[in-house]
Amino acid sequence: MATPDRFHLPQLAETPTRKPDWLKVRMPHGEGYERVKAIVKRTKLATVCEEARCPNIAECWGGGTATVMLMGEVCTRACRFCHVKVGAPPPLDPQEPENLALAVKELDLEYIVVTSVNRDDRPDGGAGHFAAAIRALRRESPRTLVEVLIPDFKGVERDLATVAEARPHVVAHNVETVERLTPTVRDRRAGYRQSLKVLEYLKGRPEGLYTKSSIMVGLGETDEELEQTFEDLRNAGVDVLTLGQYLQPSQYHLRVERFATPQQFQEYHDRAMSHGFLYVASGPLVRSSYRAAEFFMKGLMKRREEAKRGDV
Repeated sequence: MATPDRFHLPQLAETPTRKPDWLKVRMPHGEGYERVKAIVKRTKLATVCEEARCPNIAECWGGGTATVMLMGEVCTRACRFCHVKVGAPPPLDPQEPENLALAVKELDLEYIVVTSVNRDDRPDGGAGHFAAAIRALRRESPRTLVEVLIPDFKGVERDLATVAEARPHVVAHNVETVERLTPTVRDRRAGYRQSLKVLEYLKGRPEGLYTKSSIMVGLGETDEELEQTFEDLRNAGVDVLTLGQYLQPSQYHLRVERFATPQQFQEYHDRAMSHGFLYVASGPLVRSSYRAAEFFMKGLMKRREEAKRGDV
C-alpha cells in the first residue's frame, strides 16, 4: 500500500549505484587540519574522523573539533551499517583516559566528541572507562567542551548514571534509523525503544545534560516513519538532532535505497524543527558528530553560563 508523500519527495531508483554530485567532497587541507593531523599521528590518538573517513574532517579539525574513539577498534555488536571490526575486543587500557586527556590538551581543542565501540564483554559496558575519560578531560582541558556519544549500555540505568555523574557537557546516543528498520539495520541487542529510554533517562537526570541523537536516511524509511521518529525523540527530551545520508561502507553492508537531495534534507530540517528541537543539522554529509551542531551547542552552553552568572 502506497504511503502519502508528506515531504513531497520524488520517486527515486530503488538501488542507486552512483553517488550524486552533492556527495562529492574535497580533499582535506589547511593549516589547522595539518596541525591536528600531526599531533594525532604522534600521540597515536584513535579518531573516528580518520577511521570512518569522515567527509567533514577538514572543517572540524581546522575549526578546533575532533571525535575520538575509546576502548579499542573491535566491537561486540554487528550492526549492518557500520564498518567497525566485530569480534572479541582486547582488554581495556587503564591509561587510555589519561593519555586521551593529555593529547586533547596539546591539541587545544574547543570541542571534543568521545565515542566508543560497544563493549558488552565488560560488566558495565565500559561506562566506568567513559567516566574516567570525561573526568580527565575536564581536569586537563577545563575550557574544552566534552560531548560523549555512548552505546546503550544495555539500558542499565546504573551504568548510564556513571557516565552522567562525570558531567559531560553533552551526551549523545543514536537511534540511527526508524523503528521498523531497527532490527535490520542494528544489532539484535540494540532496540529502538531501548534507545529512547536511554535518552529519556539521561535527560531526566539532575545534571541537566543536553541530549542529542542522529538518524541516517536512505535505508528504506518512509516519510511517516521519519516524522514519527522526530516525535519519539522529542518526547524523550532530545535537544539536538542530526540527519545525514547513509553511505554503504562495503559490499557486505546494507545497500543504499535512495540518495536524498539537499532540498529534501531541508524539508527534513523544517519538519524536525517543528517538533521543538533546539537545533537540527540536516544535510547529505551531516554526521552524528558535526561541527555545525557542535558550534550551536557551544553558543547554547555559553549563554547558560552567562545566565547563571547574571551577565544576561
